Amino acid sequence: MTKSPSEPGSDVTTTSRRKFMTSTLAGGMAMTGVGRASAQQKPGSAAVANPKNLPPNVPDWSKVLGDGVAAHPYGKPSKFEKHVVRRDVEWLTASRESSVNFTPLHELDGIITPNGLCFERHHGGAAEIKPLDYRLMIHGLVNKPLIFTLDDLKRFPRTNRIHFLECAANSGMEWRGAQLNGCQFTHGMVHNVMYTAVPLKALLEEAGVKPNGKWLLAEGADAAGMTRSIPLDKALNDCLIAFKMNGEALRTEQGYPVRLVVPGWEGNMWVKWLRRIEVGDQPWHTHEETSKYTSLMSDGRARRFSFIMDAKSVVTNPSPEAPLLAKGRNVLSGLAWSGRGKVTRVDVTMDGGRNWQEARIDGLVLDKSLTRFYVDFDWQGQELVIQSRAHDETGYVQPTKNELRKVRGVNNIYHNNGIQTWLVRSNGETENVEIS
Repeated sequence: MTKSPSEPGSDVTTTSRRKFMTSTLAGGMAMTGVGRASAQQKPGSAAVANPKNLPPNVPDWSKVLGDGVAAHPYGKPSKFEKHVVRRDVEWLTASRESSVNFTPLHELDGIITPNGLCFERHHGGAAEIKPLDYRLMIHGLVNKPLIFTLDDLKRFPRTNRIHFLECAANSGMEWRGAQLNGCQFTHGMVHNVMYTAVPLKALLEEAGVKPNGKWLLAEGADAAGMTRSIPLDKALNDCLIAFKMNGEALRTEQGYPVRLVVPGWEGNMWVKWLRRIEVGDQPWHTHEETSKYTSLMSDGRARRFSFIMDAKSVVTNPSPEAPLLAKGRNVLSGLAWSGRGKVTRVDVTMDGGRNWQEARIDGLVLDKSLTRFYVDFDWQGQELVIQSRAHDETGYVQPTKNELRKVRGVNNIYHNNGIQTWLVRSNGETENVEIS
């Protein structure tokens, strides 16, 4: 680690650009620090325009016919946006079937994540399920055990809702300090889409839950047989059985043909390739909720059933992969979200917390959804120490990382919603840092 001074009286710890920093991700995964943003990651930063295509000349693309409508039966991004992709770390785990890739948050705007950029986290690889072979079972403490086909599910009344999904391990590698020099890697295990779905309540009412039914066990059809216990009250409140996202069928890696949606709660509970729901009178204490997805506290005890993803935010631009490129007018952009409800306010500081201003929230502000915020500012090459702080409708305020560590220690993996800090240097280069 190297030390770099910022505003008077502050001590900023920066990630080294020469050394890899290691930390722990979910399931004992090790991850290394990612170096500073390159021109390849931010195309156009060093590119030079072709003067023949600039006014008053007629540009090349106006002199020839373009592709016809049959050229691309399924639309795809422009070839000039080919750098906007999910990224994984190949050596992160022994097998990619139990690994993760990350949403490029710094390349996106608004609140909706394109389907092809939604992060992936698998425990046994993505299952390929033929829709005609798909079945969903509901059994246990019910009056009438049921088996549904995909077509059966689609005949129930449906709803459309926009929600964020965040892995409990998002930002988990940062518990011991600033590690990964990239917004995509520190916060990229989150996405936000519109789900078309059947309320789980409708299926449970069809089966008839017995009076002693209090919990559900959701099981996936993947090779890992992912299982999680879910309180019945949550299931009846807002859980969904989803078969479409952003208007089209779920992607294979997102649980095609059917997944569970558990709004505001940790992503591991959103069981993909959902095959079975069992109703019981108590939680099952499965492998995924005992040895995994518990939070080790500073006193050695473990928090279990820590379902809710608390209020969190991150500045996506500028960030290490999206440095400031020009002096003068600039736009700071970021995302905020809360598993407790709606985001009501986001504060931003550019001097490491000495002064805060309220950001401008723009676009839809929805329950348990990503919320977009902006700050328009003038930059003349001065160093900036940027942070954001989210507030939600319950009165919860996003804490600092040190506030979290005082309670939970540093031997943790999950539920790190501490305030993120970026240091913008005088040349626009941006780094992941912490202020002590």
